[in-house]
Amino acid sequence: MKTRKTLFQYLVEQQRNESKLAPEVRLIIESVARACRTIANLTGKGDLNDVLGETSQENVQGEVQKKLDVISNDVLLEANVWGGHLLAMASEEMEDIHKIPEKYPKGEYLLLFDPLDGSSNIDVNISIGTIFSIVKADSKKLENPKISKDIFYNTGRQQVAAGYALYGPQTQLVFTVGNGVVAFTLDTELGSWILTKENIQIPEDTKEFAINMSNMRHWDEPVQNYINDCLAGTTGPRGKDFNMRWVASMVAEVHRILQRGGIFMYPWDKRNPEKPGKLRLLYEANPMSLIIEQAGGLAVDTVNPILDIEPKDLHQRVSVVLGSKNEVETFKSYFK
Repeated sequence: MKTRKTLFQYLVEQQRNESKLAPEVRLIIESVARACRTIANLTGKGDLNDVLGETSQENVQGEVQKKLDVISNDVLLEANVWGGHLLAMASEEMEDIHKIPEKYPKGEYLLLFDPLDGSSNIDVNISIGTIFSIVKADSKKLENPKISKDIFYNTGRQQVAAGYALYGPQTQLVFTVGNGVVAFTLDTELGSWILTKENIQIPEDTKEFAINMSNMRHWDEPVQNYINDCLAGTTGPRGKDFNMRWVASMVAEVHRILQRGGIFMYPWDKRNPEKPGKLRLLYEANPMSLIIEQAGGLAVDTVNPILDIEPKDLHQRVSVVLGSKNEVETFKSYFK
């Protein structure tokens, strides 16, 4: 019988590999994985646990929170607050940062997360997920006894690990610690995360794009031109037929791209011209961009690498275009 590698075994091996993975980061990933296992159980039971539907609250973005948004946020906070490896946490669902209480030991790392991505899909039983990012705090900022938001203002290149959990037909944990992308599948009978894919690579070319076509009239002209050329098929300038996919869950879109290639786009549009995009830089764009680049793809804000953006706000938004390397390069050419 073939022995399958567990998450714990994989992380220990990474830690021993010339000490490239700090033991504190290993333990943070393990805590996040345990929290994701709890969230998977809650989402799997749905109405049986009375976790579906909306609350009467709004998050910092003015969006009505789902019950499961709030519960998932609490699960992640409780799982990571006491471990002694974190200095603070930040979440898409919280206006301010969550400092580690004085009664617990503190570390040098920061955890950022979107507790439940794809909230519009919760009540209709379509794939949703959790996104997380781990950053080592700037040593200069650590000298300041008062922890403030700006300690989280790091570029995506400064991430030491990033990943997501996908709650679908199977529950999967996909992440990188800076040396490629791996995927684990939750064995619900054993309660263990089992390694099922290593060194995931995105095909460089694709015939598949993902975008919310209902917003087409609001897009910038280069984006409209790119989509029109894709829709023209074999008779158009691209010379090939494209398929369109749209799940309205970034985790599900990125997961599909990792498996078979594609391009995902959530660009700026004219409805909110003062905002550079819809997705959040720190909780969604940065961790997903690191995963995409580690898997051989590209991630840009239509032109520039997302991982190079200097954050200026805890809930900063950004345009996101990511996926198969050659297709993203083609998309970028429409802006020249």
